[in-house]
Amino acid sequence: MEMSMDMSSSMTATMASTMVMSSSTASSAAASVTSSSMSSMDMSSMGDMVAYLHFTRGDYLVFKEWRPSSRGAIAGACIALVAFSIFERWVAAMRSLLIAHWRRRALAIAASRATASESKSSAPTKEKAATDVEEVNGVNSLSKYPTAFAIRRAPRTVEPFLVSHDLPRGFLYAFHAMVAYVLMLAVMTFQAAYIISILIGLGIGEVVFGRMGSGDAHLLH
Repeated sequence: MEMSMDMSSSMTATMASTMVMSSSTASSAAASVTSSSMSSMDMSSMGDMVAYLHFTRGDYLVFKEWRPSSRGAIAGACIALVAFSIFERWVAAMRSLLIAHWRRRALAIAASRATASESKSSAPTKEKAATDVEEVNGVNSLSKYPTAFAIRRAPRTVEPFLVSHDLPRGFLYAFHAMVAYVLMLAVMTFQAAYIISILIGLGIGEVVFGRMGSGDAHLLH
């Protein structure tokens, strides 16, 4: 009886260990299956991005929530991109006009400051020429008589730093860059309809607002 009880207990322990090993094997297999399924899902999500020109639907447009999938949604996205491209040309034209205005104003302020400082340093009885030319008396080595020659000062071409001009210019440049990068992200979807819409919008915007700017404020060139 004691031998039979020992044999039954050993068999029970063996069966318990076998069940533990089988359960651990099943859990590891389930974990491997789960990881493989997750990796396959990641690969499939990455496979949704098509790196060539296409007209298929379902591309993410700038935001995760904006994923046009139907024909109506694609048409609405194209209209929005046309309007946004026209807006980019308007921002470029306004920025160019403001830059030209700030430049003229800064140079005028610099010229007025220079004139005021020179008028304070010069003698009150001596007249100042309007063309900013100084008459300097010199002596010619070949002649006994003094000669007069003129030294013309080079006009200032770089405007001085003005907080009221340079800070708005920096903010406007950053905003213009943000608008251009949004269009770039739309182009990077490789969706041909989006790219065509952007080109149409940029063309219309340049026709309407291109004459207002000098072309220095364009970021897409």
